[in-house]
Amino acid sequence: MAQTPARVSDRRERKKAATRQALSAAARRLFLERGFDKVTVAEIADAADTAVSTLFVHFPGGKEALVLGDAGEREAALAAAVRNRPEGGSVLDALRDFLATRGPFAPDPEPEVRRIADLVVATPALRAYARTLWTSCETALARVIAEEAGRHADDLSLRLLARYVLEIPDLAGTEPDPRAALDTAFSHLARGWPDLP
Repeated sequence: MAQTPARVSDRRERKKAATRQALSAAARRLFLERGFDKVTVAEIADAADTAVSTLFVHFPGGKEALVLGDAGEREAALAAAVRNRPEGGSVLDALRDFLATRGPFAPDPEPEVRRIADLVVATPALRAYARTLWTSCETALARVIAEEAGRHADDLSLRLLARYVLEIPDLAGTEPDPRAALDTAFSHLARGWPDLP
């Protein structure tokens, strides 16, 4: 019996997802055991029983992307946080609540998640990559805020707000009390943008 194109496509997607998961899990394990800078992509590929070329197909951003993913995932999550906020909730509250679940701001993370967040903060290459991932979402975030506020996407005020919000993980995430720093950052933003829905 021949398989339908949909069934073949589903199997292919499951295999791709399994490969991505195996690579990411192997990378995280090795990074936590030996440190980010002491692990090569070849060692990660070997630990996941795949080729280095396959690693780069799934993670073109290299070692950093194995830990932090890509900007597309962040853009989608930021847009969903703004669009799906509770009725009557502000855009800034939605963004603050979203960031409060991520990395160093997460309230009660699993031990491995905490160790990964600490690894990102302590590793210059990972921290720089994380900042780049966040700031690359600026245009998309400004666009969704503009849609929700009924303003033009090229509104400089909203582009500034998006940039400031996306700098918060890098700035506040390295403070001794990241959650308090997150709250402080958003209280300042609320004073600067009091007219947002």
